Amino acid sequence: MHPIARLDHAHVWHPFTQMRDWQKSEPIVVVDGHGAVLRDIHGKEYLDANASIWTNLHGHGHPTINAALRRQLGKIAHTSALGLANEPASRLAAELVKAATAAGPGAPRSPLPAPDLEKVFFSDNGSTAMEVALKLAYEFARRTKGQKSPRFLGLEGAYHGDTVGAVSLGHIDLFHKAYAGLLFKTDAVMAPYCYRCPFNRAKPERADAREYRRCGWECVGKVEQKLASANKRGTPYAGFVFEPLMQGAAGMIPQPAGWLKRVTDLAHDHGALLIADEVMTGFGRTGGCRAVAQGKKRAVEKSSPTPLFACQQEGVRPDFLALAKGLTGGYLPMAATLTTQDVFDAFLGEYEDFKTFFHGHSFTGNQLGAAAGLASLGLLGSPRSVTAREKLEATLRSMTASLWTSPHVGDVRQVGLVIGVELVRDWKKRTPFDLREKAGIRVCEAMGRRGVLTRPIGNVVVLMPPYCTTPAQAEHMVTALRESVDEVWG
Repeated sequence: MHPIARLDHAHVWHPFTQMRDWQKSEPIVVVDGHGAVLRDIHGKEYLDANASIWTNLHGHGHPTINAALRRQLGKIAHTSALGLANEPASRLAAELVKAATAAGPGAPRSPLPAPDLEKVFFSDNGSTAMEVALKLAYEFARRTKGQKSPRFLGLEGAYHGDTVGAVSLGHIDLFHKAYAGLLFKTDAVMAPYCYRCPFNRAKPERADAREYRRCGWECVGKVEQKLASANKRGTPYAGFVFEPLMQGAAGMIPQPAGWLKRVTDLAHDHGALLIADEVMTGFGRTGGCRAVAQGKKRAVEKSSPTPLFACQQEGVRPDFLALAKGLTGGYLPMAATLTTQDVFDAFLGEYEDFKTFFHGHSFTGNQLGAAAGLASLGLLGSPRSVTAREKLEATLRSMTASLWTSPHVGDVRQVGLVIGVELVRDWKKRTPFDLREKAGIRVCEAMGRRGVLTRPIGNVVVLMPPYCTTPAQAEHMVTALRESVDEVWG
């Protein structure tokens, strides 16, 4: 075993990892990366098929972001945001507001009044971005609506981070049940999991379940019932929390076209603020077009310029927009929570009123992170990047069609450049594997032996490559997945 691997075993505690299993074998120690390729300490190369846990947008070692960081290092790396401002953070905030308030061409506009996002609060990661949104929404409801104990509604299977507030918004027992004693109560409502929806009367087919589902939008009805019931009791929800277009940690669960618009209009109509968690879905990850399921056909509407955020693809204008992961192109930990002037104004007053938002982080508005974020936004808006994303999305959609030949692939679901492949014991019955069988883990380990790195969510294998991934590299990723499924189950 390499000495660095021994040091890791001796001292490093890895997240979401059973360390007894981890210490049974030598870990992959990454030392170098270029584009979509990673290289380990022994010189072996791998394709980064999950963009380094969904963060890397443009590839490793991108010259534009590298140059931006070197320029900023020649000036200053970090100063406090408590009592000081800085140029990169100020410019990045302005660019984020500009990107977030742009409507996606062709997307429906809400008939309900929705103010623009104008203010940006920086933090460190997705959990803290959601924590900021939660605290702001909570206090806004207390100050402006007279709600003594504001309540929040989220989706079943939701994951919004690991801070106490963010965990309280989550609804995955495997992750959150152990901390129940620390949490405040939030309510959950049915998410649109078409593949396993009890209201979907369609028999399994070899296609994305959204395309052949047979239902009456019962999932939307459940949301409406929940909102109406709370209002009738006199305890309306202060906020509705959601990941737009696709729930990540739930198992890459995509929403059928139109669902997001319907439920957010209902939530707004019932007085709830909209809290959009785009930690995973933001910065072009959900693609540049809206795929609309129409029976067994798919109609695609192109949007130009390409919206950067999933909400924009359905004309949804949230009151809070939480961003992280891809914000710096996968280079540095940085997050942002965007909100409206109305929310900002609720915290204004004289010093002695103590209406200040008492929350902060040591590295808020960090100059290096902001410089990387500005460079990344510049790349995202370039024609070259837009074209590359569109080509990669189409390439992945075409190549994953081969996965349907496996009897252990139950559903292949894609939203933009995010793909979730659900593994099952029997596709004709949608019979799931027990989590203890580690089906997803075993397939990903076999992919690693084929030079492709990704990480499963339970029994769902995720493909979410950097935007610079070539067609040949994308083909290698999909082929490795197909061959690994065959290997694991013969």
